[in-house]
Amino acid sequence: MQGILYEEPSIWQYLSITIIMGGWTAWRTGKSVAENWQNYTTLVIYALLLGVAIRFIHHALFHGTMLAPQYYIFDTVILSSSAFFGFLFHRTRQMTKNYYWLYEKSSPLSWRRT
Repeated sequence: MQGILYEEPSIWQYLSITIIMGGWTAWRTGKSVAENWQNYTTLVIYALLLGVAIRFIHHALFHGTMLAPQYYIFDTVILSSSAFFGFLFHRTRQMTKNYYWLYEKSSPLSWRRT
């Protein structure tokens, strides 16, 4: 998979930067967007910008290519999914906590009317 999905010589470099650091940052981005009552469009814009930031970190620390489309797309898909799950998790908590008389949790990522 090295060379196709990531360019670092070690999978651990990719996991530490994109999955752990980038994933946590994306989760917190989703939380922030949900807490500020913003929509999915804002979340997508932030995820695209976060993809650029993660590619820059790969470039600055490990001499990776900054503008390689396949790596940017793959990193951004990973980050977008983490941001999306963070958004849904916190929006569900938000809806069921603030509107407890209207909604109840049906799963950690969704709610339903009572």
